[in-house]
Amino acid sequence: MEQWRDRTAVVTGASSGIGAAIAKDLVKAGMIVIGLARRVERIEALKKDLPPNLQGNLHAVKCDVSKEEEIIKAFTSIDQKFNGIDVLINNAGILRLLDLIKSDNSIPIREVIDTNVFGLVFCTREAYKSMEKHGRNSHVVHINSIAGHAVPFHHTMPSTNIYSPSKFAVTAITEIHRQEFIRSKHHIKVTSVSPGAVKTEIFPMDPKEVESKMGKMPILESEDVSASVLHVLGTPPHVQIHELTIKPFGEAF
Repeated sequence: MEQWRDRTAVVTGASSGIGAAIAKDLVKAGMIVIGLARRVERIEALKKDLPPNLQGNLHAVKCDVSKEEEIIKAFTSIDQKFNGIDVLINNAGILRLLDLIKSDNSIPIREVIDTNVFGLVFCTREAYKSMEKHGRNSHVVHINSIAGHAVPFHHTMPSTNIYSPSKFAVTAITEIHRQEFIRSKHHIKVTSVSPGAVKTEIFPMDPKEVESKMGKMPILESEDVSASVLHVLGTPPHVQIHELTIKPFGEAF
């Protein structure tokens, strides 16, 4: 991670879970980190988990990544204030439990696509503008899911709606980004990180309800995913990890 010391990273969905863990670990690794979230007060609260001398290296910016105009405003400001963006972690994502074939589901479907697909695409587009302008080695990491490679839980969980298709889109978008970055002639890596089940707030139900439907099962901590992201970022310039799948030991799917 020494290559990223004093460089700038943007982490979307940094107010909790995987995003919060990544934001803190990047600061500890020597980066200047800008956390994007709707709940900026929760990012500010993360500073207490950092050494006092590093707390000033974590910055909170209010941004709803489902809204393109907010993305453009936030990334333009970050580029100007922090002399460019070197690392982007597209972590923001949501899940809605609702069958695709049921009526009155257009709002949750659009919410998932707007956040998980369009948000990721537009954040990457705006980060690329900064990366292209400054011409430094850069890296984009998409926090994907095993649900982006197979449709899980279909016997034990309520329908996860459009979530899995949105993550399948991330899998394809990662390869498109890889090809486009190569054609751009800039040294920009892209990696898809696909965790299995992680203990986060993404499930819109009580944890006991999740356990009652899925049973006791192995589960990752947010810090496990963050450690893998740092591993990906720590590769030498000639190495690019395209897809990294992380499962808790004993996961059944």
